Amino acid sequence: MKVTYSWLKNFVNLKATPEELAQKLTMAGLEVVSLEKQGQDFVLEIEITSNRPDWLSVLGIAREVSAIYGLVLKDTLPRETKIKTKELWPIKISVSDKKDCPFYSARIISGVKVGASPDWLRSRLESLGCRSVNNIVDITNYCLFELGQPLHAFDLDKLSQREIRVRRAKSGEKILAIDGVSRQLDQDILVIADSDKPVAIAGIMGGKETEVTAQTRNILLESAVFDPVLVRRGKQKLGLQSESAYRFERGVDPQGAKRASTAAQELILKLAGGAARGLKSSGAVQSKQQVINLELNYVSKILGISIPAVKARQILKQLGFQVKAKAAGSLAVKTPSFRQDVQLPIDLVEELARIYGYEKIPQTLPAVKPARQAPEAGEIISGMKNILTGLGLHEAITYSLIDRQLLQRAGIPADNGLIEILNPLSKEQEILRPALIPSLIRAVAYNLNQQQEKIGIFEIADVFSGRQNAVEQKPALGIALCGTEAFFTKQGLVRDEITLLHLKGALEILFNRLGIRDYGFVPQEDDTISVTAGGAQAGFLLELGAQILENFDIKNRKVVLAQIDLEKLFTAVNLSRKFAEIPKYPAITRDISFMLRQDIAVEELLQTIKSRGGALLAQARVADYYQGKQIPSGFKGLTLSCTYRSDSRTLTEEEVAPLHNDICALLKERFEVKLR
Repeated sequence: MKVTYSWLKNFVNLKATPEELAQKLTMAGLEVVSLEKQGQDFVLEIEITSNRPDWLSVLGIAREVSAIYGLVLKDTLPRETKIKTKELWPIKISVSDKKDCPFYSARIISGVKVGASPDWLRSRLESLGCRSVNNIVDITNYCLFELGQPLHAFDLDKLSQREIRVRRAKSGEKILAIDGVSRQLDQDILVIADSDKPVAIAGIMGGKETEVTAQTRNILLESAVFDPVLVRRGKQKLGLQSESAYRFERGVDPQGAKRASTAAQELILKLAGGAARGLKSSGAVQSKQQVINLELNYVSKILGISIPAVKARQILKQLGFQVKAKAAGSLAVKTPSFRQDVQLPIDLVEELARIYGYEKIPQTLPAVKPARQAPEAGEIISGMKNILTGLGLHEAITYSLIDRQLLQRAGIPADNGLIEILNPLSKEQEILRPALIPSLIRAVAYNLNQQQEKIGIFEIADVFSGRQNAVEQKPALGIALCGTEAFFTKQGLVRDEITLLHLKGALEILFNRLGIRDYGFVPQEDDTISVTAGGAQAGFLLELGAQILENFDIKNRKVVLAQIDLEKLFTAVNLSRKFAEIPKYPAITRDISFMLRQDIAVEELLQTIKSRGGALLAQARVADYYQGKQIPSGFKGLTLSCTYRSDSRTLTEEEVAPLHNDICALLKERFEVKLR
């Protein structure tokens, strides 16, 4: 958008230099990308954001200048010429769809003398890069740049039956535009037509056959409001761009159509002569104006400064808002028709900050709260999804409605706790799922049929049950793993079939990252593994039996699954973090390899070691697990890695060796291990 310094001074008594003005506008959000001197004047080129169509006019920029400098915005609208009834000329207007064109007006001016524009008018247009055509066309362009409302002048005598029809183009219709190019139209394009044919592409470009020429004596002056989306689509489809389309596609001021029509008529009568012969319109000027309650305390909270109430009211009024004081520190602000972008109190805060001055807002660091509230369920679930996808699992989304047969195939009894659908759309949507596992098994079977070698999926969704004539709905986590993992070692490619240990490991990582410390995995008599969290039963792990695998036509594969009650899990989550310094002193690592009875839990063994190791034992973990010909039946082979470190000194062999030997002796005494 270009605007001249002298043109702005028509609206405000501006004293600042062009350079100072450019700086002020830029600081207020209207970035001046160039300032060029042309003769005795200056041209400012301003970058306009798409949400501010009110800045696409000299008036819009002048309004900002008046607010920035606290100046009065002059009203330059001329008084409209009165027309006697006997001097009115008839004109027919029809609009086929009010959504396409909410408002259309046509003024008739007779006896005009078309010719060259005066120097001042031609100079102003050319300074903005607009070529002068003739006085009538130049006036419509002048009003477009000054007021932001596109106008179009038709040669009235070339309109068949002096009729205007605003309608969609018919399939196969063509129009010769004023650029001399004939274009094919279709039903997605809005046109202005007379009784026979299209005479203009609505909001984009006029037609060659009805343009104003030196022979024109009577004109029809159009001022309208068109649907922005329709104009944008039409412009893109036809490959056209114009100053009118640039404004219509962003949304013009509904109230501005009448103002621009009046201004253009009076300027035509002044510069081209003629007589006003009437105004006819269709539709109504509608604008979404709303009242927003603005608390000045809210402004201070957002900006960190207090803007005096008097100053706040002055700024908003000069920007075109209507402001009334509701109570002490509270304002009722009515938005103007040209500010459809302002809808919330925060929008008004932005307006105040822009004009009051961003430079007046002090630079401060954001407040850091030493403690945070307990995380909400949505935050925890979002974090869980990130963790699980980071482990290589894929999120699955299955239907909440399933059929009874799926439950039976998954080995889940169809008891009286099921929630039945009274009028299911199909047999597959009979009940609300009581568990996630059946759907996950079906998903695993489907992916195996698609030749997937490794499957790792999870789902976080609600499960349902009926209790005492009420529906109980709980969030749950389901995980399903199947296939083999392949990785390279010194011995070459190794394929490791996924088992319950892989699933247990994934859950341990999840629990640790969620800050859950008190969790456990306890084998049950029915071959499932119970999962506890925070001292409560939270879910289970299982490996599918042969019959269920056969029910889903899964052959020669292991499928392991888990289902966790998230309500139980949420109570144990602790997302607070403690940070420790990087160790200053080196560690000493010692391994212990031994055989252990199969029925002894490794977790119990690790806890015993950590208790005996004391402060010097920084970590004890399983480094290797093996079974085979060298390990007798009923035993398992383990290698534990023990890391010793002190925070105050470098440990010596004399300190570590006795402690490590003591741990080995404890293992032999309490767990009857056989060292290797």
